[in-house]
Amino acid sequence: MRGRKPFRPRQEEPYKVNSKIRAKEVRLVGDYAEGGNEIMATDKAIKMADAHDLDLVEISPNANPPVCKVIDYAKFKYEQKKKQKEIKANAAKTVLKEIRFGPNTDDHDFNFKLNHAKNFLKDGAKVKAYVHFVGRSIVFKERGEMLLLKFAQALEELGQVEQLPKMEGKRMNMFIAPKTSKK
Repeated sequence: MRGRKPFRPRQEEPYKVNSKIRAKEVRLVGDYAEGGNEIMATDKAIKMADAHDLDLVEISPNANPPVCKVIDYAKFKYEQKKKQKEIKANAAKTVLKEIRFGPNTDDHDFNFKLNHAKNFLKDGAKVKAYVHFVGRSIVFKERGEMLLLKFAQALEELGQVEQLPKMEGKRMNMFIAPKTSKK
């Protein structure tokens, strides 16, 4: 059994093509239909597509009658894949930056980390600010919450709070997302 490829089920075609179209009649749209929109028998539409060395593709199966188009199916599938890749590439990729505080963080450290957070938000990244409680410092939960709220207030013009301070184990987390600029 060496050298055999593992079984991979065939991917089902997303559109019905030519003889796979089961409707008695179809609405033909596009360049090959009279007036750009015409209802005709399915077998007649398939013969028309064959005459032009193209395929009859069912674009909208739920319409009554189903909407079909005479096109080169391989080229159509290629363009659909290309569109999907483009949409995926243009999707906003969110970056999450973390900033760690202790419950007893003093003003200088706070301002230093605040400047970093401002730069992250300007670049469009989300900021996860958290206070990490070590050992007995867990008794200062209020101090940690006040620190995070002060942090959020200082970043008010650049970002909006996505999640208010919330305890998770030995950490108190807060998420800040950049404000979307309206042009």
